[in-house]
Amino acid sequence: MLFVPVRHSLKNEGGSKPIERERSLNEKNSVLERKKMNKRKKITIVGAGNVGATAAHWAASKALGDVVLLDVSEGIPQGKALDLMQAAPVEGYDVNIKGTNAYEDTKDSDVVVITAGSPRKPGMSRDDLLEINTKIVKSVTEQVAKYSPNSILVIVSNPLDAMVYVAAEVSKFPKERVIGMAGVLDSARFRTFLAEALNVSVRDVNAFVLGGHGDTMVPVVGYSTMAGIPISDVLDQKTIDAIVDRTRNGGAEIVNFLKTGSAYYAPAASAIEMVQAILKDEKRILPCCVKLEGEYGYNGVYVGVPVKLGAKGLEKVLEIKLNDKEKTMFANSVGAVQELMEKVSTFIK
Repeated sequence: MLFVPVRHSLKNEGGSKPIERERSLNEKNSVLERKKMNKRKKITIVGAGNVGATAAHWAASKALGDVVLLDVSEGIPQGKALDLMQAAPVEGYDVNIKGTNAYEDTKDSDVVVITAGSPRKPGMSRDDLLEINTKIVKSVTEQVAKYSPNSILVIVSNPLDAMVYVAAEVSKFPKERVIGMAGVLDSARFRTFLAEALNVSVRDVNAFVLGGHGDTMVPVVGYSTMAGIPISDVLDQKTIDAIVDRTRNGGAEIVNFLKTGSAYYAPAASAIEMVQAILKDEKRILPCCVKLEGEYGYNGVYVGVPVKLGAKGLEKVLEIKLNDKEKTMFANSVGAVQELMEKVSTFIK
């Protein structure tokens, strides 16, 4: 049997131009898709004070994305942003940092860190800041929601748990995209004090804090370890109790030293750890302030619990077993937060 090879033409009846146009279109779409994938993330930090400016530094040094530093004070964000840009050749990061007073410059941010608010002063509790910071966070959130409706909000302003509630109510964002930074900071302080007492590296100490960001927070001793060894096996109860108490007053201790202003290195680093977990989709397990919807037996309250952070923001709330004492302390902390939420609800109507 004789087989005759058949040549197939790439040309259709109308010639090769339609095929060429289709190939050209596919190539353009491919290029656009690659550009989209390689596009730098955009991080806006609202508030160019000590916390905000330090957060901008951490974000830039980790090359997490381009940074917009916004503040109402003219010249402050511009000057600090320029200073940070001039540090880039020395530190080796390659991102853009822009200082501004205009929310238009924050448009289409991927993550917005809100640090704006009045700082604590000696003798002032976080609750004393309630009314003034509610108005500030409300105003900021309205603008952020307008210009970056798809962003994830990381709230740092105090009183933290109440301000997360304000941001959520004002923005109308789903709970996955409104997250408060408190537990990461409080846990870092707890770990620092434990490592100091044990005379070991902080990298070998794991511990976290639940509840509200204030005097009622709950450092969970039962889940605290040194290289996997329970803390209760290596420290006596008196020492542990002293560390727990110091952790609860960690912020106030720094305020008393500084006289004016409050902590900013650790709070900024904690916020950027969360930002990194989100932008890099790291699936980190971190204690954060989020809205509970049945977890731990509570509904509608914003309080610190262990969560999984990833590209979607809040991806899962982890429920852990608490002993009776811890349950009582957590309930007390939740109650304190609920009182604050009731107060601020009158300021945001």
